[in-house]
Amino acid sequence: QVQLVESGGGLVQPGGSLRLSCAASGFTLDAYAIAWFRQAPGKEREGVSWIRSDGADTYYKDSVKGRFTISRDNAKNTVYLQMNSLKPEDTAVYYCARYGGGDINAWALAYDYDFWGQGTQVTVSS
Repeated sequence: QVQLVESGGGLVQPGGSLRLSCAASGFTLDAYAIAWFRQAPGKEREGVSWIRSDGADTYYKDSVKGRFTISRDNAKNTVYLQMNSLKPEDTAVYYCARYGGGDINAWALAYDYDFWGQGTQVTVSS
């Protein structure tokens, strides 16, 4: 069955870095775009970054541009999110999700994704 498993979250000080991983199984990863979302307490889930199936195109939420980098290694069935210069407002549960297709201009909205991981907590605090 399709599975997405996130890892790499944790507690980090402001200005620090983390690399999240999303391990995919049960489907052919290189046939799908993947996105990272996050959800903070009391807030809606929001799209953070998106990467095309071959890695040739990426999108980012404005507030993470220049700090976060999405990448993928299809041979390892894994998608990554490198997060640098972390801020307290980046604190959230981070999820990876498989893109089911649709209007790419709406990539940051959750309804075009058909499978989700269980999430990994990222806490940025001193």
